[in-house]
Amino acid sequence: MSALLFLFIAWQISVGGPLLRVDERLGNAMSSGNLPGGVAQLLSDLGSVDVALPVLAVALAHTAWRGHRDGLPQWWLRPLVAALTMTAVPALVVPLKKVIARTGPAAMGPSTGYYPSGHTTTAAVAYGACLLLLLPYVRGAYARRELTIGYIIVNAGVGLGLVRRGYHWPLDVVGAWCLSVVLLYAMCAMCAAWAGRAPRD
Repeated sequence: MSALLFLFIAWQISVGGPLLRVDERLGNAMSSGNLPGGVAQLLSDLGSVDVALPVLAVALAHTAWRGHRDGLPQWWLRPLVAALTMTAVPALVVPLKKVIARTGPAAMGPSTGYYPSGHTTTAAVAYGACLLLLLPYVRGAYARRELTIGYIIVNAGVGLGLVRRGYHWPLDVVGAWCLSVVLLYAMCAMCAAWAGRAPRD
């Protein structure tokens, strides 16, 4: 479903469909909203590789350490798959930006390559991988729910900040979320498939 929505948005952008005009009107309205520019910038920066990758690196190291300490036979598997999933972000986003070649908001000038949003994809995949890696170690349904809600709030904030600052249109953010769902699903599927092939003690 997420992949289909991503492709539908890309098609609307490519043909200049009615959804594109609604998106640009919404983006212009949001960029002049009440959210202070400094707060919006801080939120958008949460999607930069300078912030998201160190956070993921800590989660990778913690998960590997916990798995090794607990004697798991494939303690390296989940961190490895999460790292590979993160490397898929630029491998997919950069070519997609070039092929779709969407122009950005007026503040970004005449350049192209704004769909999907790289900052949004980076945040959603990096923090999503952290969430998937750490949830097995979180005790209690309440704590797990709060951690998941926190993930949603952070990513909503990144998207809002990017649109408010005029770096991206809203659909650039939505498309990036769709792509991120596909990547995180693939991460879970790979972990399950590889673990299923593991020899059992």
